[in-house]
Amino acid sequence: MTSLPVSAAADAPGDILSSARRLLSVYEKAGYARTHPGILQPAEPFLDLSGEDIRARIFLTAGRSGEELCLRPDFTIPVSRDYLASPAAGAPQGYCYLGPVFRDRGALPGEFLQAGIESFGRADKAAADAETLALGLAATAHFGHHTPEIRIGDVGLFTALVAALDLAPAWKRRLVKDFNRKASLAQDLERLTLSSGNGKADYQGVLAALAGSDPKAAHALVTDLLSIAGISAVGGRSVGEIADRFLEQATLGASATLPRETRALVERFLSINGNPVDAAAAMRTLAKEGKLALDAALDLFESRNAQMKTGGIDLSRVAFSCAFGRGMDYYTGFVFELTDGKANEPLVAGGRYDDLLTRLGSPMPIPAIGFSVWIERLSDLDTGGAA
Repeated sequence: MTSLPVSAAADAPGDILSSARRLLSVYEKAGYARTHPGILQPAEPFLDLSGEDIRARIFLTAGRSGEELCLRPDFTIPVSRDYLASPAAGAPQGYCYLGPVFRDRGALPGEFLQAGIESFGRADKAAADAETLALGLAATAHFGHHTPEIRIGDVGLFTALVAALDLAPAWKRRLVKDFNRKASLAQDLERLTLSSGNGKADYQGVLAALAGSDPKAAHALVTDLLSIAGISAVGGRSVGEIADRFLEQATLGASATLPRETRALVERFLSINGNPVDAAAAMRTLAKEGKLALDAALDLFESRNAQMKTGGIDLSRVAFSCAFGRGMDYYTGFVFELTDGKANEPLVAGGRYDDLLTRLGSPMPIPAIGFSVWIERLSDLDTGGAA
């Protein structure tokens, strides 16, 4: 495969494309350099890191040497990879972009335009979060929608809550991973609360034999067994990933149950919502009553509130929920969506992903945050069409 048509941009009406390009100039003036990541990308990072929602909708292909490739389903991972390969890697740097992305959306076109920004290396996380939200609001205002509904959450708060609980490490990882999948999280809490021994799998004997063994040896054994059985990949997961999941089940199966009062504490946390100021007070009360070490996460949350207020964002318009997530496995902190209040689909959405660049190969942690703009959705609002 030598080239691919950029038809989403080419087929877009001239006024829509011109307006999108003017939005990019706004971001360039704010200090975000224009970048043009390739349309054809290695599939592995998206399959490993994006989450089930994106994984199920990727358009996959293969290179001449058999390598698995895909049409980029979003810009975050491609821009992150290009940043890590650049001389700027590790230093503060912001990028903006405009172009087509590709996802299987059923009856809707699988190719559509997105714009957005990605910001790397800023240590002032609260200020970077507030600036990112302000630039997201600039996108809706650019298309004539000045009062979108603002929904925010914070994956870091839930991670801090789980870290403070008396749970096996495997269960902590599982709860954080399933945070963006509400049905999965509810199932996890139910399973933890039930007495051990219920619903044992048919392969419980194998899990019991592996439990407590050397992790590397157990992983090698399971990988060998899968290979002997002729299993190479299932649902986009490699043999290694399947082995990891299998061994995780062994640990979870041997873990203690979750006291009902602890489950009630988690569910009380997840029920907190409202404007960010009132929510912060409610979380402080919960942390004090539950004797939970949430001070650092709450300090960052309140500092972000102050930065948003200083930046001119009316916090009374902001709807915060402790249970709000965005379905991407790589989010680690602040997340947000801007909507028109009618459709469920976001107009602008993004969040903080501080662990992603390490998982992409960075030798050191690099703070990162960004968002995507759905150009057609905003253009439909601008022209009076359906969102």
